[in-house]
Amino acid sequence: MIKEKDKIRLLSKDIFYDTRTAFAIRSDSELEKAYWLFNIIKREPLVRLSTAVTNFALKYHLPVEGIIRSTVFEHFCGGVTEEDTMGVVEKLYQFGVYSILDYSVEGAEDEESFQRAFDKTKHLIEFASERKEIPFAVFKPTGLGAFNIYEKVSSGKALEPEEKTAWDNIRRRYEILAKAAYEKRVPLMVDAEESWMQKAVDDLLEELMLEFNRKFPVVVTTLQMYRRDRLEYLKELYERLQSKGVITAVKFVRGAYMEKERERAEKLGYPSPICETKEDTDKQYNEGIRFASERIKDFFIYNGTHNEESTLLLANILIEKGLPKNHPHAWFGQLYGMSDHITFNLAKYGFNTSKYIPFGPVKDVMPYLIRRAEENTSVAGQTSRELKLLEMERKRRKL
Repeated sequence: MIKEKDKIRLLSKDIFYDTRTAFAIRSDSELEKAYWLFNIIKREPLVRLSTAVTNFALKYHLPVEGIIRSTVFEHFCGGVTEEDTMGVVEKLYQFGVYSILDYSVEGAEDEESFQRAFDKTKHLIEFASERKEIPFAVFKPTGLGAFNIYEKVSSGKALEPEEKTAWDNIRRRYEILAKAAYEKRVPLMVDAEESWMQKAVDDLLEELMLEFNRKFPVVVTTLQMYRRDRLEYLKELYERLQSKGVITAVKFVRGAYMEKERERAEKLGYPSPICETKEDTDKQYNEGIRFASERIKDFFIYNGTHNEESTLLLANILIEKGLPKNHPHAWFGQLYGMSDHITFNLAKYGFNTSKYIPFGPVKDVMPYLIRRAEENTSVAGQTSRELKLLEMERKRRKL
């Protein structure tokens, strides 16, 4: 008979409903502001109206920036500059939560903007290397090059001379950043975007993994597991890299472009690359986590999810295998301003946890914030869960 003290104690969803731990970082006034904000986001027509009004106000330089900064920007972003975020970063670290600074300026489409984003990312690698609270750097592919160039390379079409120069510039930027990350020992995460431009990114990152991921995980690709083909791709990528003694480093996410993907597939008459149901996505996501965690010696896993079941899956696999909860190849992450009940309770139990912290000039980060609000509105149950947990903590504090 197994003695009680020898039983493996697996975690259950109950750990996530310790709201005292989840919201310990927030003052009473910050808690009330968060509750007010998610009540607004919950109302989809209001989100659309707010988006239109905000875009109009910013376009015509109306005095709305201060209001945005003190509300939605303050909740979802760390600051205007990387130095500006350090107050948030240090506060999170007091609770055992690490930070990943994400320069969230979107929509630029000229070489000057791409070079500026490249310079910022290179600086962030240096910035992270000097701060124990910031273990990773990250960038978005279209921050370093034009979408249409990625799309054309992905399709295998021949590039015009100017396009070839643009693609060479993209490759050069990736290579320089990967080399800098290797030298500073700062893993570099690269986000995933739309499926019809992603192959160019996948191929380029695989090349860089072969070059830099031999001793430790330097280049980290992102797999959007709502795509039907990603589980098979994960296994094939692992086979190619593992056979050459290379660590497969993957950030797992569900995905952020579902509606756009389905609309394009319907318009152009090809099968949608997205799983038909959320259940199919959840199943594929969890199978990916299991596959990687069974090979954790040769895998680096960043479990980037707001899903409680997928979070517990990796946490309990580590426990079952008798591996350290803070295993260097297993990380958990959520977006700043969301799912604090997952982040802070995981940190309390000793797991490697982190927050993605967007930052940048208020007007330049607005496209990101608008997209975030729309995603929260479209994800079934996401905003309702936030409100339920905030309400629980409000009641607890009143008592």
